[in-house]
Amino acid sequence: MKVLVINCGSSSLKYDLFDTVTEQSQAKGLCERVGIDGGTEALIEHEVAGKDAFEKPACMPDHTVAIKYALEALTDTDHGVIDSLDEIAAVGHRVVHGGEAFAESVVIDDEVEQAVEDFCELAPLHNPPNLLGIRACRKALPGVPQVAVFDTAFHQTMPPQAYIYALPYELYEEHRVRRYGFHGTSHRYVSLRAGEYLQEQGIAVEDHKVVTCHLGNGGSMAAVLAGKSIDTTMGMTPLEGLVMGTRCGDLDPALPLYLMDLLGQDAKQIDALMNKQSGLLGVSGVSSDMRDNQNASVEGDERAQLAVDLFCYRVRKYLGAYAASLGGLNCIVFTAGIGENDPPLRAQVVEGLQFMGVKIDESLNDTLQLHDGVARISADDSPVHVLVVKTDEELMIARDTVELLTGS
Repeated sequence: MKVLVINCGSSSLKYDLFDTVTEQSQAKGLCERVGIDGGTEALIEHEVAGKDAFEKPACMPDHTVAIKYALEALTDTDHGVIDSLDEIAAVGHRVVHGGEAFAESVVIDDEVEQAVEDFCELAPLHNPPNLLGIRACRKALPGVPQVAVFDTAFHQTMPPQAYIYALPYELYEEHRVRRYGFHGTSHRYVSLRAGEYLQEQGIAVEDHKVVTCHLGNGGSMAAVLAGKSIDTTMGMTPLEGLVMGTRCGDLDPALPLYLMDLLGQDAKQIDALMNKQSGLLGVSGVSSDMRDNQNASVEGDERAQLAVDLFCYRVRKYLGAYAASLGGLNCIVFTAGIGENDPPLRAQVVEGLQFMGVKIDESLNDTLQLHDGVARISADDSPVHVLVVKTDEELMIARDTVELLTGS
């Protein structure tokens, strides 16, 4: 069975075609600058497993046209991997916000499509392009089943004390103002892999107490008890929680109001400041990229060093908090762009956590050797296992799609 996985951003479209028997990606690609300047400067990058990638300019005024280019690339005589679109048995879509309506993935029908549109109010930057991708695929591949996999679904197991804000309760009842959490597909995938590892170590599933750290330009953490999310750092929006590339994360809730008066700016301007001008970029003044800040700190840039330290401190603080929430801790997982590729940062994050039983093996951490996407970096005598797991949200979406359509 071949499943096409689609991830639509506001001006981009990522696609990945899976053979679900082998669970291997056959081809994947990225359409960039969709709709920008009328799409006249758009670009498609396409890569077939085991072959060199190629790219070419294209005109993509909207996501419907971008889908067309992606499907043409998959069936191209020279670069394609299928002879006909009839070989695509289903399409799985990443959808950022499913509110409280969806605690698991679902087959898309008119009612689901309408729900995704309704949640655009909660995720105005993400759900609209996700919806465009759904509609474009339903048009380009009529009759092919479509599945929605929600970033928020994994965190629907949080108890009320973890997701309710201490605001008038009517705001929750009438407007569903609450914490939802994001990156759920990634947290679910890496916690499953961590669960497999812990079972191999003789730890029963009901005793799994795992903190997953999805650290990238956007970042979040989750406390996962026996495979279920019980808390996560992001809130009603992806702004809450950790320090990120350009997002501030946690701050005094009165501060935006103070800044509006101080700077004479309106709500949209302060929202842009917190989402696009803050985080690593705002503190360092150097870059939103962790690597740039680390390089600058080595050269003596004190603000860049402060940005790195602040990033690590926030992760470490949540590790302690989530160990308390879980009633203990037996596994920490690092994943995503920074988590998977930055040994010094991983070491800095867990520095001083020996009292919790966290010990890093410097050699294992520095010379990371992934085996089937998983590597242990904790010392042999560390009571807490520390893992690096290569996340695979696309595979998780493909798996959900197959399970929904075949029941297996």
